Order: sequence, then C-alpha cells, then structure tokens
Amino acid sequence: MISTRKIEAYRFGSSLELDERQLRTCIRFFNQPTAGNTPVLGGRTSLTPAKLNGIGSVVIKHYRRGGLLRYFIKQRYLKLGKTRAQIEFKLLQVVRNLGINAPEPVVYAHRGCIFYQAWLVSRAIKHPLSLALLSLKDEKKTRQAMESVIGQISVLIQNGILHVDLHPGNIVVDGAGQIFIVDFDKGQIHHSSTEKLRNRYLTRWQRAVTKHRLPELLTDMLQAGLN
Repeated sequence: MISTRKIEAYRFGSSLELDERQLRTCIRFFNQPTAGNTPVLGGRTSLTPAKLNGIGSVVIKHYRRGGLLRYFIKQRYLKLGKTRAQIEFKLLQVVRNLGINAPEPVVYAHRGCIFYQAWLVSRAIKHPLSLALLSLKDEKKTRQAMESVIGQISVLIQNGILHVDLHPGNIVVDGAGQIFIVDFDKGQIHHSSTEKLRNRYLTRWQRAVTKHRLPELLTDMLQAGLN
C-alpha cells in the first residue's frame, strides 16, 4: 500500500510511514549537488548520498534526460501520467517480491504539474562496486558474481520483466560479495517470448562489454548461463 503526501510544492509516495521531518530532509537533499558516477559504464544517473533518521543511509536519484534534449532541458519532463520515479518505485517493489536483489525503494517524489522534476530515494548499498569495475580488477570475484547475475537475470526473463539498460555498469557488488541490479528506470513488463527477451538482454550486454573493452568472460558466462 502506497500512501501519498504533499509538502510545499513536493508530492511524495511511499509504502513506509515517513514523517514530515524525514520528508523535509529529502527536500533539502533534492537541491544539493549530485555525486559523480563510476568511470566505466556509469550511465547518466545522478545520485546524492544522504541519511534519514529512522532509515539510515540512502541514495537520492535525480532523473536526468539523455540524448540531445539534455543540452536544453536537463531535469524536467512532460507529465502525461505517472512520473518516472513513481514507475521505477513500483517496479522495484515487483522485482524484489520476485527475489531479485535490487535496492529497496524508500520514497519517490516530484515537483511540478505539467512539467516536473522527479527523485527516487532508496536504501544505500554498502561499499558498492560495479561489476564493470570489478571485472577489470579481480577475475575470480567476477566469476563468482556472474553466477549470481545469471540467476537473477533468469528470474527477470522467466517473469517477463525487461530492464532496458542492463549491462555490467548496472550490476553492483557490495562489500560482502552480494550482487544488486540497479537502475530500473523505464523498465517494463515485456509481452514477447522468453527467447526474444533473453536475446534482448544478451544483445545489450554484449554491446556494452565490447564498447567499453571489458573482459569477454562477462559475455561468455552470461550466454552459457542463459542457454
């Protein structure tokens, strides 16, 4: 059950019982500079680390445009229904219920009516390292992580869920070696066959590995595991 609340110009939605003080803390961080991304396959997502009383360490995702429009309108979107933050929040709940290791969503928010800005707050992953960077440093740990990655992607495929930008930069390994799939922005339920969905995942993965000159074992293991 998701409850909504408005504070000043901001509209929030969460399945947790967050008080006004916690939400105002979020607003303060919405307007702070964002942290940079990882140098390999970091994507365009901008994140701000923060702490919320009663929740602990979180990261605040600022939605950014891609393509040519990013040079003119970086953060605003035309509101034609649910916001990107709301959609991703709900998809994270769905995949986590399926047993996927994904960040736990805490609250989503937006500001604006016709044109809006949006944010998503999730629990922070401890000592995160992208699989892309790990693959350049430690082959043994990469192989271990890939075993979990294959299992997680298989669950997504079996349940018809498309992560539109799944590559080694959107797989995060924490300090204990557990993998997390991040950035479900624009993800969706896919209604084609499992074979087509599998091929779409493999194609996107291979393109990223080749473009960024990552070790081929990333693709070899995924292809073998999903066959």
